[in-house]
Amino acid sequence: MSSTESYGSPESYGSREPRGAAGAPGPGEAPADASPTGPDTAVTDAAVAQPAATVPPAGGSGADTDRETTRTVSVPGATLFVRSRPPAPPNGDRPAPALFLHGLGGSSQNWSRLMGLLDDVLDSEAVDLPGFGFSPPPDDGDYSINAHARAVVRLLEAEGRGPVHLFGNSMGGAVATRVAAARPELVRTLTLVSPALPEIRPQRSAWPTALASVPGLPRLYMRATRDWSVERRTHALISLCYGDPAAFGEEEMAEAVREYRRRLELPYFWDAMIRSTRGIVNAYTLPGQHSLWRQAGRVLAPTLLVYGGRDKLVSFRMARRAAKAFRDARLLVIPDGGHVAMMEHPRSVARTFRELLTETGA
Repeated sequence: MSSTESYGSPESYGSREPRGAAGAPGPGEAPADASPTGPDTAVTDAAVAQPAATVPPAGGSGADTDRETTRTVSVPGATLFVRSRPPAPPNGDRPAPALFLHGLGGSSQNWSRLMGLLDDVLDSEAVDLPGFGFSPPPDDGDYSINAHARAVVRLLEAEGRGPVHLFGNSMGGAVATRVAAARPELVRTLTLVSPALPEIRPQRSAWPTALASVPGLPRLYMRATRDWSVERRTHALISLCYGDPAAFGEEEMAEAVREYRRRLELPYFWDAMIRSTRGIVNAYTLPGQHSLWRQAGRVLAPTLLVYGGRDKLVSFRMARRAAKAFRDARLLVIPDGGHVAMMEHPRSVARTFRELLTETGA
């Protein structure tokens, strides 16, 4: 393992904890009384420009899509756009099926790099959740975490692919947790990249995203930024999601701008973003057995947790709690990583997932 990351059981995590996990400011995190200068200014701009978007809208970072195929699948209540990465010619047994779930504002393309790195061990599919990417809105307009989870379960049932290696980022991590807890027979392993699990004290850079769920505020955001170019919005969004925005190349940025422009022209774009943001906030407040943390404790599948030390949306401090919450958890820490490690550090995520397969025989 390289010096920029650490991996192991929750018990081994404590000795590798970067500054910030015990309450002191961590990488990319300002002290509570700091002024929003430097990189934090870009974070504020991103939140204003796109109050709910938390994942770059395109594959980025040289995503290899040459071997991908796409199709639409109709399930009760939704039509889903599915991106497939067929397995490389296997040397032995056919690779196991996998399903990838993107975060708020993202799409199936966010997983292209990682799917390409794992095509010798996985038969991968990534889905655009209802209202995102190329999937139209759900028939009933329900964008709650439970509704997204139902759509995922219905997709797995319709295709008969379970049990799958289930991956989720951010909002998709919360959805994947629900699926794994409610339908354990459908999930072989669970990999969560910066999962959107409830935080009692979110870091300041995540506040604007949560505030986008408040009625009336999104309209104020849009009015205040109506003259912003798509290029400015996209650059701000990348700054919010990446630990090192410079890692997002020029060609990938151009692709992201084109895709962002396409989405902004969709009549349901803002509705899907705002309602899904509210769905996340509502899921954070559910008590008792419906709590995401309580459901995390019911997950039976071996679980890999991935956290970035420079994540501006999901606090790195939550890594310790998550590692304790899941019954069979392993933790990958990328100190200089942001919110989308599968895009920014796909090789680290792929290598650690392979270690999970070897260790568990899943």
